[in-house]
Amino acid sequence: MAQEPPLYDLVLLLDTQADDERRSQLLDNVQAAIEKGGEVVGRHDWGVRPTVYEVQKRPDADYHLFQFHGDNALLEQLDHTLKITDGVLRFRIIKLRAGTPPPPDLGSPAAAAAAPAGEPDEA
Repeated sequence: MAQEPPLYDLVLLLDTQADDERRSQLLDNVQAAIEKGGEVVGRHDWGVRPTVYEVQKRPDADYHLFQFHGDNALLEQLDHTLKITDGVLRFRIIKLRAGTPPPPDLGSPAAAAAAPAGEPDEA
């Protein structure tokens, strides 16, 4: 019986001072790299949100989540590329355990209204 490849989360925090065209180009490049070496399962754009603390002297970031299947070569390529790419404030690749609940839909207006005010959002 074939075992399903592991599922990974890639959380990207992009610089809001980069223009929209540059940010969309970064996202397209990341998606193309994942599709070249794996399979994109989901893509969630969470929009501009304040960070808990300043990251590279920026009080907010443009949050994005990619869920994908891939091998170690893809993980190493993404890690290397994102470390040297201008416009990426932070990123994190996480291997998900079986049974992990799906990510919240933070991009919808209903989800933003349902979030309690005064509590920091997790990303």
